Amino acid sequence: MATFVSGSLAAISTAPLRALILDDEALAREELRFLLESLGTVDVVDEAANGIDGLDKIVQLQPDVLFLDVQMPGLDGFALIRHLIDHRLTPQLPQIIFATAFDHYAVRAFDVNAVDYLLKPFDPRRVAQAIEKTRARLTRQQPSAREADTANPEEASASRESTAPREAELSALLALLDRQRTAPTPRTSKLIVEVQNRLLLVDQSEICFAAIEDGSIRVLTPTLEGHSKCRTLEDLLELLDPQLFWRAHRGFVVNINHIREVVPWFKSSYQLRMNDRARTEIPVSRAQTRRLRELFRL
Repeated sequence: MATFVSGSLAAISTAPLRALILDDEALAREELRFLLESLGTVDVVDEAANGIDGLDKIVQLQPDVLFLDVQMPGLDGFALIRHLIDHRLTPQLPQIIFATAFDHYAVRAFDVNAVDYLLKPFDPRRVAQAIEKTRARLTRQQPSAREADTANPEEASASRESTAPREAELSALLALLDRQRTAPTPRTSKLIVEVQNRLLLVDQSEICFAAIEDGSIRVLTPTLEGHSKCRTLEDLLELLDPQLFWRAHRGFVVNINHIREVVPWFKSSYQLRMNDRARTEIPVSRAQTRRLRELFRL
């Protein structure tokens, strides 16, 4: 009996999968790229060393599959997924494969509906299995949003609706993980800031802003500049007073009492001129513009 396969299914089963690797360890990225390219069925379109750069590349490249480290500077793996869902930055979420050295994250990885979970150092057979699982998922979810968008409007609408259950499931599971977290770290009025190999205790009220740069978090006051020991801005925010500190942009946390000036910017956006020595200008993301207007009744 002859077997008929639709054109879209055939494309999924034969075309190379477009993969993006997000990991803050260069050697891990190099190893994973080598293993994936050795399969001959994967095209590694790019890499990123932190969650913020990775988020931009996901939006720009829209890969089929995302190899995602759990612990990364800027945004950790779970926070990155939440950001993609909450802000609907892509027409369709990529398939997710977690790749990390910490096996105690395994349950959480599968709780957010990951395709698979790889431990470092990577086993070539497990990498190959993960790719096969990814291809099988994509086949079941056809037609993809990318294909449907080139078809008629009815097909495009149906495809977008087919992705809704997965996004809803991911959102619900991430919310469940949030509720299962241990009690937050007690906040103090002081924060440790490393300045020239010295660990200084700085009053939170003195901090102008914190920014993630090259995998580390800069902390600035009107009189000094140093670095936080926190790995991500999410970790830092858990230590800060939520009445004072606001995440104006995914790369910046600002103390609202140290905003010197609100500067109108192009396309109805704003920048914040801070009270540090350099009068640093910080962008306000589109998602946070409404919050800015509420804070200062703009």
